[in-house]
Amino acid sequence: MAEVLDAEAVRTELAGLEGWTGDPAGIARTVELPAFRDAIGVVDRVAVVADELDHHPDIDIRWRTVTFRCATHSVGGVTRRDVELARRIDEIVRGAA
Repeated sequence: MAEVLDAEAVRTELAGLEGWTGDPAGIARTVELPAFRDAIGVVDRVAVVADELDHHPDIDIRWRTVTFRCATHSVGGVTRRDVELARRIDEIVRGAA
């Protein structure tokens, strides 16, 4: 079973991620895309990656603003799987900009 990262490990991982904030309970990033269709496109691409990783973020879409929240619910906090998913989300967002 995956282990929850401690506060120091989360801070270290967040330093290497673009625009993410959080703590051992969860990490999040909000991005604003040029248009609603662009926001939906990013969400679609994240969905493919999430299925590949079998690890899914919580996603909130408000017009062209999308918030991704990652935590491993089964263990109650942030694990390496969440960090990997966040990195992949960053790649997708960079590609959409």
